[in-house]
Amino acid sequence: MELTGKVILVTGGTGSFGKKFIEVVLRQDVKKVIVFSRDELKQYEMAQEYTNPRIRFFIGDVRDKERLYRAFDGVDIVIHAAAMKQIGACEYNPFEAVKTNINGAQNIIEAAIDRGVKRVIALSTDKACSPINLYGATKLTSDKLFVAANSYVGDKETKFSVVRYGNVVGSRGSVVPFFKKIRATGKIPITDERMTRFWISLEMGVRFVIDNLKRMQGGEVFVPKIPSMKVTELAAAIAPECEIEIVGIRPGEKLHEAMITEDDARQTLEYEDYYLIQPEFPWWKKDYGNGGKPVPEGFRYTSDSNSEWLNVDDLKKLVNE
Repeated sequence: MELTGKVILVTGGTGSFGKKFIEVVLRQDVKKVIVFSRDELKQYEMAQEYTNPRIRFFIGDVRDKERLYRAFDGVDIVIHAAAMKQIGACEYNPFEAVKTNINGAQNIIEAAIDRGVKRVIALSTDKACSPINLYGATKLTSDKLFVAANSYVGDKETKFSVVRYGNVVGSRGSVVPFFKKIRATGKIPITDERMTRFWISLEMGVRFVIDNLKRMQGGEVFVPKIPSMKVTELAAAIAPECEIEIVGIRPGEKLHEAMITEDDARQTLEYEDYYLIQPEFPWWKKDYGNGGKPVPEGFRYTSDSNSEWLNVDDLKKLVNE
């Protein structure tokens, strides 16, 4: 789908992803970009920074279906980035996470269909794959809702897909700014020296979403091929002068993350720089015509068994980006 002349709405648009997405998409000839979020201060601050006349700001919460109906009027594309993301906050406020991440997802779906939105991409996370914490469980449910939504669109044109990727370097609330903040203490806390994670830059994440707006047919979960890293090496890249202190794995944390399980693999196609998990719909017979190959039996895509790894220099480059 070409973006020229389109009206695009981003939920959670004042977050790290939303700001970068808007910065990138405004380089194209879009008609309008709507920032939908619930924090008036962040919208005010963003309005001072982004003065392009094609930006609109809309106060609202994805929990409020009526507000979404109003916000989606005349919108062609929705990027759903709003979520409760902090693992600890979700564990301590479980039903608040359900209301935002699950009920909010269903509200997005119903408003998009009823208001004639053409395409919706929902952002997911590696923590939605075999989840062990509430955040991951709510995001897995959200993913399932968006995939299943394609079954009851009827004769409407709305299509829903999901983009799933790992930790974003430098995003607000991530470990990178945390390490930068505390390196003056001379110690960096690491939960376990064996721990690995997938990493992607904001720019790469935004580009991947835009690429999938063009290739999506409705129901896919898109997973980029991105590098892994050891958390100890991230600490060495950001604070090489600091001592590493092992503090133990926190509740809800994994040693390694996964983005495709062995069970997902039966529906997964591999492309040059991404994987595509096809929906298990009886009517799903899509021909992408561009060389996707089924992954081998027993395939899994995990941060510890990845074929691509970042070293300290690579990490420094990503952090600077």
